[in-house]
Amino acid sequence: MKAILATMICAAGLAAGAGAISAGETPSPEGASVYFVNLEDGAVVSSPVKVIFGLSNMGIAPAGTEKENTGHHHILVDRPPLGEGEAGAAELDESLPDDDHHVHFGGGQTETTLELEPGEHTLQLVLGDMNHIPHDPPVASEMITITVE
Repeated sequence: MKAILATMICAAGLAAGAGAISAGETPSPEGASVYFVNLEDGAVVSSPVKVIFGLSNMGIAPAGTEKENTGHHHILVDRPPLGEGEAGAAELDESLPDDDHHVHFGGGQTETTLELEPGEHTLQLVLGDMNHIPHDPPVASEMITITVE
């Protein structure tokens, strides 16, 4: 009985350790980049806003799919750039939240439409790994500001 318990404790420890090792450590290849295909900084648009995601030197895979050099898109809306602000560097090692400021595309989508109120809005694309955690180094676009009329 002690041997079985010891094996179970060891297995649980290895599983917990494996999770900690992979958090925020999914590598991105050199030269990987994500960008807005149809929007640029300073664009004036109307709502709903069509957003097309661009990606180079990596592939797209749905959330939960473990495949080297892939990820799925997230749009950060009206918040500081990735790794800055209240969340700071800690958000680089954690799953991105799913809320009004973090829009997930875990199905592998490469475009969307956003319903945005009139006024200025900031947008940033971020690629997440199978667990919605930014890659190392992060694959993120420059933040852009758009104005919705």
